[in-house]
Amino acid sequence: MAWLFLLLSGLGEVGGVTGIKLSNGFKNARGTLLALCSGFVSFYCLSRSLQEIPISTAYAIWTGIGSIGSVLLGMLLFGESKDKRKLLFIAMIIIGAAGLKFTSGGHG
Repeated sequence: MAWLFLLLSGLGEVGGVTGIKLSNGFKNARGTLLALCSGFVSFYCLSRSLQEIPISTAYAIWTGIGSIGSVLLGMLLFGESKDKRKLLFIAMIIIGAAGLKFTSGGHG
């Protein structure tokens, strides 16, 4: 269950940063509400995952999910560059996160 909370916390992180982008400097109410709600979900779920997953593993994976999600949404929603090198580096983040999960010492 801790790994599900960690996944949800990462998705909340993506929602939070997307909300910040859409808030236009916190001038847009919908974007601001998305940022605040997603941020709450992100930190709540991260705190639940930390009850079973080591902080070093959880934080690295949480930021990895946030980074990957933000890059992909930037490409899909905000017209950011779809450079193939970005996809290579996303793959490297995924490999690193998987390695951390497999070496987490039996936790989770």
